[in-house]
Amino acid sequence: MTDRLSLRMRLLLGVFVLAGLGLAGADLATYTSLRSYLLDRVDDALQAGHVQVEQTELGSTTRVTPLHAADGEGESDEPESGVGPPAAGIDWFQVRTRSGRVVKGGFLVGGGSAPKLDAEIPIPARATRGDERERVTYLTVASVDGSTPYRVRVAIEQQHPNRILVIATSLHGLNETLHRLVLIELLATLAALGAIAGVGLWVVRLGLGPLRQIESTAAAIAAGDLSQRVERAEPKTEVGRLGLSLNAMLAQIESAFAAREQSEKRLRRFVADASHELRTPLAAVRAYAELFGRGAAQRPADLARSMQGITREAERMSLLVEDLLLLARLDEGRPLEQKPVDLAALVGEAIDAARILDSERPIELSVEPVTVLGDHDRLRQAVDNLFANVRSHTPPRTRVEVGLHRVDGRVELSVSDTGPGLSEEEASKIFERFFRVDSSRTRASGGVGLGLSIVAAVAHAHAGTVEVRPAPGGGARFVISIPDATDAAA
Repeated sequence: MTDRLSLRMRLLLGVFVLAGLGLAGADLATYTSLRSYLLDRVDDALQAGHVQVEQTELGSTTRVTPLHAADGEGESDEPESGVGPPAAGIDWFQVRTRSGRVVKGGFLVGGGSAPKLDAEIPIPARATRGDERERVTYLTVASVDGSTPYRVRVAIEQQHPNRILVIATSLHGLNETLHRLVLIELLATLAALGAIAGVGLWVVRLGLGPLRQIESTAAAIAAGDLSQRVERAEPKTEVGRLGLSLNAMLAQIESAFAAREQSEKRLRRFVADASHELRTPLAAVRAYAELFGRGAAQRPADLARSMQGITREAERMSLLVEDLLLLARLDEGRPLEQKPVDLAALVGEAIDAARILDSERPIELSVEPVTVLGDHDRLRQAVDNLFANVRSHTPPRTRVEVGLHRVDGRVELSVSDTGPGLSEEEASKIFERFFRVDSSRTRASGGVGLGLSIVAAVAHAHAGTVEVRPAPGGGARFVISIPDATDAAA
């Protein structure tokens, strides 16, 4: 049943029940303690008044009819009792023999219904060493008509050990006091429970406020708004810490979704760019094939032109496919060859090739002998791609600076130019696949946009990094950083 209730209702119900039980226990303890205290006071009054009653009863010379005589004992040989001065707090008395025969009795003050006593009442034990408590018994009984409760004291007379003196006082005032106490406790308990319920509702509502906010935030996120966050999440409370954890989780989810979206965009762009780059050479091959089919075989010049064009475009497609396959293998994390590579000699070979391709471009070299562990061919391809990027995006005769040095246990290879440089947005995307500064995709603006992507992939495969920085005096400075062979071996 409680599973169907809300957390707020269960908390309030628990507080209300616990408070009710506590107040009820306190009320019961108060009632019991006060009743016991008042009965003790009544017993003290009976104890104080029994002497006067006993003297009055013994000094009487008047004969009265017993109140409750046994069969055959309607008359008593004892002097009739004349009611003397009333004893303080005593309403009624009676004298009995040990056999239960009533000798005399009556009301000392006023009248009414006498206490209802059995023919045989508990007889106090005979005192052996003068202990008065061993000669007294206290009872609580109702009146004959049931309208008045009495507190009764039964004691053996000191001057007549064969007689039992019974005195009683009305508990009407005591019961009224207890009834008033019960009414006050009931009203106070209801007021306290109402106050507890109100304060508990306010406290629970205040404490569960962040949960309602978390609920609304979760609903907004479920609707697709991943930017929502739980506000006022503080580490001081459990709910606040839950909000902080939820915010951290939401940040990670949003970041993951953003990364996934970016990955999907890059994949779509990759597929579109690859399709575009493959479409052009395929169209050229098909055109040359159609030219061959239209009679170029009978014209030597057209035949040579067709074959050269088909070969050129096939090589172009082959290079593109090889680059894509290389990137795919590097993305899969396939291990590369791990052999000592003289990086200084490798850079020298790449510079010689670059000077042959662009003999008018000055290249300044500052290297020191370094050795790394890696794949010689892939590292050479990365360096060649950096030089190819300089040739494609800088004017002729633009100076190039090449540096190779050890820096903090790593090897840094830098290629700097004094060309137009890159903007911040271009620098942040320069290593993405098929990204080109000139998005028009013209051949004059460079290749297909995979060269620098291969540089980044090769650097990462060698546990290194690659970045582009502004070069002193303008231009761009590409830096590849990979572990030194000594540190890598260790």
